[in-house]
Amino acid sequence: MIILSIQNLVKSFGVNVVLKDVNLTLQQGDRMGLVGVNGSGKSTLMKIIAGLDAPDGGQVSLSRGLRVGYLAQQGMTTPGNTVWSELEQVFEPVFRMEERLRALEHEMADAHDDAAAFERLSREYDRLTSAFEDANGYGWKSAVAGVLTGLGFTGAQYGQPVESLSGGERTRLCLARLLLQRPDLLLLDEPTNHLDLETTQWLEGYLQSYRGSVLVISHDRYFMDNVCTCMAELLMGTIEQYDGNYTRYMRQREERFESRMRAYELQQKEIERQQAIIARFRMFNREKSIRAAESREKALERMEKLEKPVDERAIRFSFRARRRTGEDVLTLTDLSKGFEGKRLFEHLNLRLRAGDRVALIGPNGVGKSTLLRLVVGELQPDTGAIRFGSNVDLGYYDQHQASLHADKTVLDEVWDRFPRMEQSDVRGALGLFLFTGDDVFQPIRTLSGGEKGRVALTALMLREDNLLLLDEPTNHLDMDSREVLEAALADFQGTILTVSHDRYFINRVANRVVEMRPDGVTEYLGNYDDYIEKKNRPVAPDAAAEGKTRTELDKERRRDRQSKQQLKQLRQRVQEAEQAIARQEALIAELERQMSDPALYADPARAAETSRAYQQAQQDLTALYDAWERAEAEAAEAP
Repeated sequence: MIILSIQNLVKSFGVNVVLKDVNLTLQQGDRMGLVGVNGSGKSTLMKIIAGLDAPDGGQVSLSRGLRVGYLAQQGMTTPGNTVWSELEQVFEPVFRMEERLRALEHEMADAHDDAAAFERLSREYDRLTSAFEDANGYGWKSAVAGVLTGLGFTGAQYGQPVESLSGGERTRLCLARLLLQRPDLLLLDEPTNHLDLETTQWLEGYLQSYRGSVLVISHDRYFMDNVCTCMAELLMGTIEQYDGNYTRYMRQREERFESRMRAYELQQKEIERQQAIIARFRMFNREKSIRAAESREKALERMEKLEKPVDERAIRFSFRARRRTGEDVLTLTDLSKGFEGKRLFEHLNLRLRAGDRVALIGPNGVGKSTLLRLVVGELQPDTGAIRFGSNVDLGYYDQHQASLHADKTVLDEVWDRFPRMEQSDVRGALGLFLFTGDDVFQPIRTLSGGEKGRVALTALMLREDNLLLLDEPTNHLDMDSREVLEAALADFQGTILTVSHDRYFINRVANRVVEMRPDGVTEYLGNYDDYIEKKNRPVAPDAAAEGKTRTELDKERRRDRQSKQQLKQLRQRVQEAEQAIARQEALIAELERQMSDPALYADPARAAETSRAYQQAQQDLTALYDAWERAEAEAAEAP
């Protein structure tokens, strides 16, 4: 059953048209992810669905009686409430039902001599008891406690005034309130902001079993993989829907783009072919040929022209290392660090070898970003030692972009770091990150978080360091930019140590996951999925518990690198096959153009040869498609 239908929705802000022709349907039980580049109108669309904003045109239809709950990125709480009383308000209808039940019990006791009144009161009591049970009247306290615990609140915080909560804690409290309300349609705008990995996993499990429908905006691709059953992408003011989770959506999106591009290119070739025929007919300058030319011209005018597909993933860059390091890159020995008497971590030991891609994870406040600042030299450890290997060039990406200068322009910010470069080269590098034209003269202070991140990535790319320390590198980046960043890091030949809450990013980049705790670290070989699998084993999954020596671990890493190299080679074969198909299709199009030329048939021998070449080209194309399918299958089955 369709619970939400949007037809021809239009929304503008001044001369800026954000939504120009949005059509969307949501079925009962669907959990839909809403994606699109920053500024594409995702939050605007969600506010319109929630009734908080009005469209300029079009229609939003909700099924009768549908209860809608909306979580904005910045939640609102009631001043004067405690954490517990803020959620207790959700159950006020339950409390009124309970009061009425108690009153009915007294009335029924007083009406034992009046059979008719007793029967009427009994029927009302039965109906109200059923409604009370459906509203979780007997279990509301455990429901409140369960949601609070799941979202990271401790029992000591239950009595804490909401005014004393941080912004992130207030947003989590608003999410808890919304989940307890159990609306038929949940509208969630970036619900995983301010959640650590543990609470995010809890929310995933909650939404997977949620009985209502969900529409969610999120940059957390792993979250959408686990939660969403369908996807919708806002693209240039319109929307496209896809079945499946985020990963399946990305595959379908690529297929759709390639299909549209092929259709567009084929149409352009056909237009060129028809125009060439028209020109040739007009050259004959005979009445019959002129009529034929005019007929073809009219057919071209009636043809519905396809627009050239636009690939919004416009960022294209790569990381290079200007020299190789030794085998040992970084060694941390018995590190500890605290602030104002509070110990963040101690007894921390970590070793990075050439080619390692290590992801640091752990609860908020354990000191992950602090550890990177220790390695960079911004802070000094309380105890322990930090040693670098030979030829190490250290590059650091700070999630807060503290090294950027607010009053400098984008161009000066990068050029001042590389004064020997030509301005054209600096602007070319910035262009890779979508800073073109007058964009390079914007002051840093006017940039969004994502734009500042792209400036920092430009500078990092130009440094060509061989050891990259990355602190939440995907924060503020839209999804397409994240995909391109991951691809660039996957091809990087150096060593990476990154702090990230982005599990999708960790899956694509890391070959080791290091879980930080206040008393040290535990290492897991592989990416995030491997970490989860090993973490859930009944036996401790660290190298010592598994009885693996350093040599065995090194062999596993080499096998892992070889598997990735094999997959890369298979993907290269797929790409080469696609390029060969494109060349063959171009050849066939050229032969078709020749065969459509009446002058060809004035020479029977040449016409016959062209026909044979065309048949052979068609056979070769079939063989190329078979080779492409085999390469695709091998790539899909590769480890």
